[in-house]
Amino acid sequence: MKHIPQSMHFFLTTFGSSGDVFPMLGLAAELKRNGHHVTLATNEYYSELAASCGVPFVPVGSREGFNECIRHPNLWKPAKAFGHIFGWIQKALKQQYLEVLKAAESTPDVVTVSNCLSFGALFAQETHRIPNITVHLQPTVIFSRHEPPVFPGIFGPRWLRTLIYRMGTRFVIDPIACPFLNSWRTELGLGPVTRITERWHSPSGVVCMFPEWFAKPQADWPRPLVQTDFPLWNYQKHTELPDALDQFLSHGPAPVVFTAGSTNVHAAQFFKTALEACETLGIRCVLVTEFPEQLPAAPLPSWAFHCEYAPFSQLLPRASVFVHHGGIGSMSQGFAAGIPQIVMPLAHDQFDNAARLENLDSGFSLPVRKFTKSNLSDRLNKLLTIPRFSQSASEISARLQSGGLQQSAIAVEELALRARELT
Repeated sequence: MKHIPQSMHFFLTTFGSSGDVFPMLGLAAELKRNGHHVTLATNEYYSELAASCGVPFVPVGSREGFNECIRHPNLWKPAKAFGHIFGWIQKALKQQYLEVLKAAESTPDVVTVSNCLSFGALFAQETHRIPNITVHLQPTVIFSRHEPPVFPGIFGPRWLRTLIYRMGTRFVIDPIACPFLNSWRTELGLGPVTRITERWHSPSGVVCMFPEWFAKPQADWPRPLVQTDFPLWNYQKHTELPDALDQFLSHGPAPVVFTAGSTNVHAAQFFKTALEACETLGIRCVLVTEFPEQLPAAPLPSWAFHCEYAPFSQLLPRASVFVHHGGIGSMSQGFAAGIPQIVMPLAHDQFDNAARLENLDSGFSLPVRKFTKSNLSDRLNKLLTIPRFSQSASEISARLQSGGLQQSAIAVEELALRARELT
């Protein structure tokens, strides 16, 4: 793929947490470097982050709504997570749609780039022929009957997993999303939709920002589709670690790094178990959370360190093992660092990501009901003492291509140019 010199206006819009926003912000910055005009439209919570990166920003959804969403426990319950998230984003979808139209009025050749839940951008493509490119960060959102993703409660041979998934879409997902979406579509003069998980891929093109060795493309994936590599973008990735954290890392063996996700405010038991397991094994740890109230009462023992944020691209190469929730952004940073990982999946794409980690022989999946001191200690001990896990992690790191964002930017450019020619 070669960079297309023709300048375009890319309106990038997404919903979600830092794991969803960071890649889109990185992609916006890359497209801007390629000479394009860019705008990022997402929740107001990320306005300061976009400003610090020099990316023009349009708020879609309030900061208060974001905080309300992440503090609800249903966000981390597999059976309730989609309903909770959709109930949150549907309040902002019409605003997203209007912001896309506003951008198109000021720049007629605008192209939107969005994630799978950005129905405002998808509907604007239908009503106003505004080209849209879908970006997928994880394979879970592309169902294939040839290689069905892993979800809790979906089991058995491929035909059975496909059947269960279809039933789940018809009787769970569609009843949550379609009443609102179809009512809105009627207002817009559009026909009703069903099987919504098959309609969140733009017909103008899809970019999968994960490599083939992580998820091989299947014959029934949407087309046109370009698969690139992990974006590996995180905030302040080129800055030095805070002095206190740097000193802790420098004065002792490489620690285990624990995080439960950028929006998880219900992780007190996770961090309690982390400390208990590290004490049992006599190893050091770094606990990363923006919500320090989740940690046991201060002060932490001398072998443990807490920080609210640290760029994983700087922190993880100095760690021994990475223990986290299984978000695709965190997992890819663990791959880049070349260290084994333990995933405690809770909801969303995390179960599928954890299964792929185990298939790569680079770590373990440890469901929340089994995330105990004894089980965590056992898995940590294996990763620290059995060489094959570290060797596998190193081999995976060597396979990663550092130019994932550049590849994705060029893929977006090519698909956008094709879509504009067909409009």
